[in-house]
This record gives sequence, structure tokens and C-alpha cells, in this order.
Amino acid sequence: MTAAAIVLTAPLASAQNLDAGKSPEKLFADGCTACHRSPQGLAKGRYSLTLSWFLQDHYSASSDSAKALAAYLVSVDTPAPSAPAKPGAKSARSKPRPPKPAQSQ
Repeated sequence: MTAAAIVLTAPLASAQNLDAGKSPEKLFADGCTACHRSPQGLAKGRYSLTLSWFLQDHYSASSDSAKALAAYLVSVDTPAPSAPAKPGAKSARSKPRPPKPAQSQ
């Protein structure tokens, strides 16, 4: 009975955060590169706070690592590349042309 009391009252081993002290780049390299080649474009214009909540709920070991990773993803977020213009296509920003002169008959 005494042995059971000692086992039950012994301090439980605390969970260890394996992400503690890692840079956001290292967090990405360790946890995200299996599915994502690059961090660019992953934030998709989201705010750091909402991205942090998403990462914490789904992928991160702690709120601190989720915040760091979210801030990193937002900082390297780039807009999606636009489609290359087709040759001969009119640019939306081009100046309007003056009208052709009227021809007399």
C-alpha cells in the first residue's frame, strides 16, 4: 500500500515542448517541408493572429511556436504570380487612343 501511495504522489513528468527555442525557419523546416516546398504564399494574406490560431489548433506544439511560425509565414508571404500577358492583348492601364479622323466621301 505504501508503494502505491509513493507512485501516486510522485511528481508527474512534465511534457516537454520540442519546439522551444527553435527559430521560425527551423520550425518550418522540421514540421512543414514534408508537404510544402517553400513558406512563400502559405499565409495567403491572412492576419498573423488568425493564422496563429489555425496553426495552434492543427499543427503546432504550443501557442508560442504557432505565433512565431505565423509571423514568419506572414513576413515571407508573397502575392500569387499574375498570369503572363498574352502578346497583342490590350493592357487595362493603357491610354485610350484618339478617334480616327472622319473620311470624306
